[in-house]
Amino acid sequence: MKEILETIILNLVENKDAVEVKETQEEKRIVFDVKVAKEDMGKIIGKQGRLAKSIRTVMKSVAGKNGKKVTVEFDG
Repeated sequence: MKEILETIILNLVENKDAVEVKETQEEKRIVFDVKVAKEDMGKIIGKQGRLAKSIRTVMKSVAGKNGKKVTVEFDG
């Protein structure tokens, strides 16, 4: 799952070296903490947060197939 999220993020940002995805696993939940450069933060969030919401939706559907719940947090 982490690879899918990294692929999505890397294709959206310009500063690919600043991208960092940390994965924390709990019992039935996975938390992804995504860090990008400040200038790329707007590209990840999108207008009115639509792109961030879409990324979360994709990740939730992937996690649902594995019987897990997922949370994606964005930091700039």
